[in-house]
Amino acid sequence: QVQLVESGGGLVQAGGSLRLSCAASGSIFNIRTMGWYRQAPGNQRELVAVITSGGSTNYADSVKGRFLLSRDNARNTVYLQMNSLKADDTAVYYCNAAGLARNGASYNSWGQGTQVTVSS
Repeated sequence: QVQLVESGGGLVQAGGSLRLSCAASGSIFNIRTMGWYRQAPGNQRELVAVITSGGSTNYADSVKGRFLLSRDNARNTVYLQMNSLKADDTAVYYCNAAGLARNGASYNSWGQGTQVTVSS
């Protein structure tokens, strides 16, 4: 079982910055992808950014140029630096990790979510 612990959400004014962190722990053999999704009230959960074990990243068009996702493989941790925040970025942000556990089984784990609120 793989657990994800998120931190760094909060309230910020439009134009401000926040950094989210997500640390994975448990029976991890590898982490193939790790990243962030978000869900605003009344909307479906959507991809924000994801990074592979090799360091390749994929961003939602709405955050390109403003958000930066980085990964510390030694600590099984990802960091989402969010700059130039807009009211539309307000949502619950969920960390996700997928890969193989030590027993050879695949996992696809989610964090509990952290609220990001951007005031205009």
